[in-house]
Amino acid sequence: MNNNFRFSIFLSLLLISNFAFEVFSREKKNNDLENQYFVAAYIWPSCHHDERFGDMLWPEGIGEWEVIKKGTPRFEGHYQPRLPLWGYEMDNDPKVVEKWIDTAVDHGVNVFVYDWYWFDGGPFLESALNDGFLKAKNNSKMQFYIMWANHDVKRNYWNVHKFKDDDSLLWDGAVDWENFKIIVDRVIDRYFKRPNYFKIDGKPVFSIFSIENLMESFGGSVEETRKALDYFREKVKQAGFPDLHIQWNQGGGSVMSRDAAARFSQKVKDMGFNSVAMYNMGGLDEDYLVYGANSLKIRAQLDSILNVPVFPCVSIGWDDTPRFPA
Repeated sequence: MNNNFRFSIFLSLLLISNFAFEVFSREKKNNDLENQYFVAAYIWPSCHHDERFGDMLWPEGIGEWEVIKKGTPRFEGHYQPRLPLWGYEMDNDPKVVEKWIDTAVDHGVNVFVYDWYWFDGGPFLESALNDGFLKAKNNSKMQFYIMWANHDVKRNYWNVHKFKDDDSLLWDGAVDWENFKIIVDRVIDRYFKRPNYFKIDGKPVFSIFSIENLMESFGGSVEETRKALDYFREKVKQAGFPDLHIQWNQGGGSVMSRDAAARFSQKVKDMGFNSVAMYNMGGLDEDYLVYGANSLKIRAQLDSILNVPVFPCVSIGWDDTPRFPA
């Protein structure tokens, strides 16, 4: 394991303003500080009108606020609908994101990880990053990187009020080679070259949410997927960077069986991933002590089977009941 990564943590908090916080640590060669910690936040960028699919998915023109506002309590003390402290602001408004950045930095958060989508041959929800964060006047205070959220989406998942019981597939997260090459060029040119794009040892960090869909994109083959990731690395090197840091987002939730753990660690090695991150480490459990204990077991298992850094996460909870009204 790279000695530059003595300790690392992802802190993941899902907030009503639809951005979630995470954390890292890396040794800093500095006379003043022995270590520098990178505390990061996952950004779920759904609260704005998307130009490509907004009219179809959230016709009120306010993104997923349309669904969040309709949340209902399930039991006594259940806080729904949740009312954002700053109101129902758009996450692609640079003035809104300027407040996020100032507040985050003031509380020790210095990296944003944007969920990034590519469906039907083009971007989805990209305006939150392009128009919100990148046009914020103070964005130099905050580093950022991309998590390619290449998961499938069922038709009623993000707006059950409109699509009711229709759980047919709306978007497939897998892509073909042509679209993969477009994605590679797009993220290198638009994001990696920015001075505040998060890099480890000079290497831009690119996280991938669904390894299953990544492999499906290349015929389900570990070898073909490795070729695609190696192509990505070469394009990054051609752009002037020493290499690409590719991060497997494991999701989390349970301790793996011995066989599953062996298969997982072998795939991480064979496909050339540089680190493993977590999105929800301890699964879903109402008892936070149980959640925490499970998270520690998962971390111990990952440390025992991997030879790359593990970035765990700490969650303060998850409540998406507005998406699934009773």
